Amino acid sequence: MAATTSRSLIPSLYSDSKIHNPKPLTAAQLSQGRLKIPLHACYSNTNSKNNKKIQAIDLQKLIQDSPYEFDSKDSPASLPRPLTSAQLSNLTSEGSSLRVAYQGVRGAYSESAAEKAYPNCEPVPCEQFDTAFEAVEKWLVDRAVLPIENSLGGSIHRNYDLLLRHRLHIVGEVKLAIRHCLLANHGVLVEDLKRVLSHPQALAQCESTLTGLGLVREAVDDTAGAAKHVAFHKLKDAGAVASKAAARIYGLNILAEDIQDDSDNVTRFLMLAREPIIPGTDKPFKTSIVFSLEEGPGMLFKALAVFAMRNINLTKIESRPLQKQTLPTLDDSTNGFPKYFPYLFYVDFEASMADERAQNALGHLKEFATFLRVLGSYPTDTGLP
Repeated sequence: MAATTSRSLIPSLYSDSKIHNPKPLTAAQLSQGRLKIPLHACYSNTNSKNNKKIQAIDLQKLIQDSPYEFDSKDSPASLPRPLTSAQLSNLTSEGSSLRVAYQGVRGAYSESAAEKAYPNCEPVPCEQFDTAFEAVEKWLVDRAVLPIENSLGGSIHRNYDLLLRHRLHIVGEVKLAIRHCLLANHGVLVEDLKRVLSHPQALAQCESTLTGLGLVREAVDDTAGAAKHVAFHKLKDAGAVASKAAARIYGLNILAEDIQDDSDNVTRFLMLAREPIIPGTDKPFKTSIVFSLEEGPGMLFKALAVFAMRNINLTKIESRPLQKQTLPTLDDSTNGFPKYFPYLFYVDFEASMADERAQNALGHLKEFATFLRVLGSYPTDTGLP
């Protein structure tokens, strides 16, 4: 791992590039090019007492030894200048200075998650998950808050793939309780409805209620978008499954609240930034990694054992096919088909990268992994959703 300069450099939150268009960012807008920001405008280097205190923390060895990325074929890339955990806390409390991307339109649950993660921030809607990632990379926004898993619907696979494709870092997580409402235009009664619009996961989470009402389900891109469509087209035979916030924003009537089949409906969101944070040990931390392995009996067991033998708890494991790569290994028993698919394994574990156990575990894993990247080591959300 290449050494990284450990100066205390905090990205300045510039105000001359704010987006005033309330419409979601599109891929076409992002393709127009990066913002032209002078290097001196990106970082501020102060000599304050607080800065000296941060410099005094001896984390240089951690940065040098921590396998933030390892590939058996490629040389490791140097890390961006990281923020400290203390600096992240300061930026969170100063949420009004941050511009935070989310997927969807106003009234989406992701907007609520962004405001919970960064109070008083300026939420910036994006059409697609990809657009939110690119908005952060191109300095159009400071952070992104995107869903990664739901307690009922499971993982958001698209965002797992985008975490690997892009070079953003997980700097935090936030959990949001999802409370679905049945919305319609004023004057429309439940018995007037013939169909209901919403995101596929929202429709699935309310299956019993919607089936009982005899409504035809129509899938759209997001819950708030469904509410917007119903309101703007003044539909009389269609409702939407969305949030209370969407009802308020688009002037819809709430016909029923908490219509999800399970009251314990929580979505976990990731907070993403251009720079990683330097992990600490002053609070519960979680670390997210992705790795690949050679094919063979017991290889995954061997990989997971590096955590078990150090008493590190795993909270999540997700396997995803390695895209745009095929393995030509064939034998007589496969009838001409590839012998196996290459997989990536995403793992979350309860330990900070400042913890020697975590460093030793990843050092051990690095010995036989064909690829390894630390996606982020960040404070765990221990509060109520």
